[in-house]
Amino acid sequence: MNLNHLGLGVTEVPNTVAMFEKYFGLRRVDRSPANDNMGFLNDDSGALITIFRVRDVNYPKIFHIGFMQDSVEQVHNLHDQLSADGFEPETMREEYGRKTFYFQAPGGFTVEVNAFITEATAARVRSTT
Repeated sequence: MNLNHLGLGVTEVPNTVAMFEKYFGLRRVDRSPANDNMGFLNDDSGALITIFRVRDVNYPKIFHIGFMQDSVEQVHNLHDQLSADGFEPETMREEYGRKTFYFQAPGGFTVEVNAFITEATAARVRSTT
């Protein structure tokens, strides 16, 4: 069984859609509405993310969506891109064998970006310290 659908209520649909497209490679679903009130996106596996405008976003404090990267380098690159584009991602940190950071999406929810730290990555870090 696979997760195949996630619905998000956001305060800024166009900016949220643009963020998902630019930084995470999601694509708008053909023949689906994309406007100030709603947007429909697919990821590489075909999972659907529906985005609907709401007045107030009220997710539990722990709620977030995550994008696992293939490498720690990709986490660093996304952190740099987001920072350069005016987002304010948290400082990257290591936890539970992962390199990770969080940031606030334009629609009012939290996004996590992370990658597992492999032995090769750990060896490179050790050699530079």
